[in-house]
Amino acid sequence: MLHVSPKMLTVILVCGIFVLTITYLKGKYNQYYWKKRGVAFYDKHSSGGPLWQFATENKSFFQILSEIYWTYEKEPVVGFGSFCDLGLYVKDPTNIQHITQGDFQAFNHRGVAFTDEDILAQNVLLLHGPKWKLIRQKLTPLFTNAKLKNMFYIIDKSAQDFVEFLKDKPERLTGDTHEHLCQFCSAAISAAVFGIGTKSIFDSPFREIAREALVPTFWTNIKFAISGISEKLFKVLKLKLFQTQQEEFFIGAIKQVIRQREKENVKRHDFVDMCVELQKNGTMVDPDTGLRLEPTDELLAAQAFFFFLAGIDPTASGIFGALMELGRNPDVLKRVQEDVDALFKKYNGQLTYDSIYEMKYLDNVLNETLRLYPPIAWLSRQCVQDSVLPVGKVPVEKGVKIFTAIYELHHDPKYFPEPDKFDPERFAREGEVSDATYMPFGKGNRYCIGARYVRVQVLTTIIHLLRHFSVQTLVKKGGLKYKKEQFQVRLTNVDIQFIPRCQ
Repeated sequence: MLHVSPKMLTVILVCGIFVLTITYLKGKYNQYYWKKRGVAFYDKHSSGGPLWQFATENKSFFQILSEIYWTYEKEPVVGFGSFCDLGLYVKDPTNIQHITQGDFQAFNHRGVAFTDEDILAQNVLLLHGPKWKLIRQKLTPLFTNAKLKNMFYIIDKSAQDFVEFLKDKPERLTGDTHEHLCQFCSAAISAAVFGIGTKSIFDSPFREIAREALVPTFWTNIKFAISGISEKLFKVLKLKLFQTQQEEFFIGAIKQVIRQREKENVKRHDFVDMCVELQKNGTMVDPDTGLRLEPTDELLAAQAFFFFLAGIDPTASGIFGALMELGRNPDVLKRVQEDVDALFKKYNGQLTYDSIYEMKYLDNVLNETLRLYPPIAWLSRQCVQDSVLPVGKVPVEKGVKIFTAIYELHHDPKYFPEPDKFDPERFAREGEVSDATYMPFGKGNRYCIGARYVRVQVLTTIIHLLRHFSVQTLVKKGGLKYKKEQFQVRLTNVDIQFIPRCQ
């Protein structure tokens, strides 16, 4: 039996009392800080706030924010505590508009902490300020309509290969559909954006590295909580969002692809072409700030890594959500399949980039799916200079972490009547849906850079799947549930069965 001396017991007791006292006082300070500014305060975890709640409870972070949203239904904002930085949950659409566009300079920071040594974190999603602006400007041309039209043949071929992948082994038609979709999206984005292809798109070596980076674990959830609680603590502990082996694998792979493309000297209108062109042009310069940035292999690999991760799970979840709702709504499924059949008949069995935009009803099905299950459930920002939110005249000081509603707005009956009902027609009825409250790809100056690519990939894949299969939704006992995630809305306890159609 372990023997503890009276002196040691005294030390432990004193330390425990000290920690509890500091925690209590910090909670009281957090409460005082927000109430002094006329802001409602979330006092369930007055010292640690919802980030501590996320670290200690088996809930997705958006579910915690949803509880706050409805508990303080009439409040435009809700303050909450943290062991270090203060947090503010912004619910009102006008205030969200102010943060994402109106006073963007005060809120251009994503609010996610990372260190300079974390090479893959130096990407357009996580960067802020002039460096973010310069890189965003250089990358935006990759996702223009012209670029996507040029690479559509790859997107289309990937979707057709996925159909054959499912047909090849009948056991794939029932079960593990989300994982199959992730495997497909991994290969598809490798081919379309990076020009990386093999005999079969499903031989892509990138799926496992993406799985390691995306699947939440106890340790990644703790790092997420620390990142939100205190950027200083995150950096003092020298934590990294991405692992060394992920860096080595992905940077090495991208370097190899860029060097190979330089030798080939062939244009494919993809991300690798852009990398070659940027390095050929030399130092990148922002004319407004004078910032100079070298387009090194490492910097470009970080952008590629972001595109890769953002193009897998969110895209797969969009396809999965749409198929799931079609399987639960046979009348909607029948109408979409009739449109699909008519489209292929009109274009002699071929699908083109322009033809997918003729699928107006399917586009509304996707819009409604993204309302119910947005790829990202909430937006994060950090105030970098003092500002005032217009609704409620709420003063926001530099350093405050901002969390804005998305999922909650999408499910609020004030903005979407019968919010839990799957109703694609709501997007056809004029004036029913507002950009102020519908934001599945974010909002404002940091709107998802790859949103157009995702829509094309999702629509193309669904069209090919529904040409060959009907779908049936398999909901397990207990109904729809959500996986514990930091940012995403990830359905669980449900699967999809593909039923071959007679051709």
